[in-house]
Amino acid sequence: MCESNTMFTLRNIYPTEADQAAAMEQICFPANEACTPQMMIDRVLRAPEMFVVAEDTDTGRLAGMVTGLATDEEKFRDEFFSDVTLFNPAGKNVMILGVEVLPEYRGRGLARAMLDRFAADARAQGRECLYLTCLEEKVVMYRKLGFKDLGLSASSWGGESWHEMSRRLDSQ
Repeated sequence: MCESNTMFTLRNIYPTEADQAAAMEQICFPANEACTPQMMIDRVLRAPEMFVVAEDTDTGRLAGMVTGLATDEEKFRDEFFSDVTLFNPAGKNVMILGVEVLPEYRGRGLARAMLDRFAADARAQGRECLYLTCLEEKVVMYRKLGFKDLGLSASSWGGESWHEMSRRLDSQ
């Protein structure tokens, strides 16, 4: 399913775009927080339906992406970032592993548009809740996007302290 406006098309990722996704991860996250290129490629190949990308309609280039992993678990743990075998296609929840917009495309509402599309897709798939972790300075932004702050997470991915946040899908 594709959604488009005059500048971007929102859709699932194609397996041929795995290298673009891996490169975007390295650009959008510091080295201590980014997953390895191989981890990202494995995620794209194993669960492309768990990606929403924003494709620049002029260039065909990916401008941003949201990626996640379906599971029945309700608490975020570091292994979701590195172990794609934790993907449960029938999982009731989705752990969002990244919300990424390339620097030259920021400030255009892409993160909101991609997250809204991601949530709509997850709801259509029968999922119940989205979870993510973010740094303290992003809590207010994610609250504006419909997420509730659950406090500090057990996740310490990249040696950071993260807030765990959730967005129920049945109340939208």
